Amino acid sequence: VHLVESGGGLVQAGGSLRLSCVGSGFGHDDWAIAWFRQAPGKEREALACISRNDGSTFYEASVMGRFTISKDNAKNLVYLQMNNLTPEDTAVYYCAAKWFPFAVDMGTMKQKMDWWGRGTSVTVSA
Repeated sequence: VHLVESGGGLVQAGGSLRLSCVGSGFGHDDWAIAWFRQAPGKEREALACISRNDGSTFYEASVMGRFTISKDNAKNLVYLQMNNLTPEDTAVYYCAAKWFPFAVDMGTMKQKMDWWGRGTSVTVSA
């Protein structure tokens, strides 16, 4: 599986960005795709995940209500719509995939992910 993120950039506080993660090599839909981020000097943080199979989603509390994860299986894309951004959202954002033939839940992103993209940088100015 190969994952490539795009859509990062510089945005003012209060603005929005939509990140994309295009994948290849899935072979089937029994995958969970997740978004993580890592800010400078901080640990990697899980944000949201979605099942390619049944479309179930899970959001961490830190982004619930501001970020929306969605998918387009036909295009092998997963999106992360990010609204009302703040400088605290500045980070490198990564998508990751894990073989997961179940509905995603709060435990999904705690498991070891199988594949990672290289990330896309998001900078939110005050």
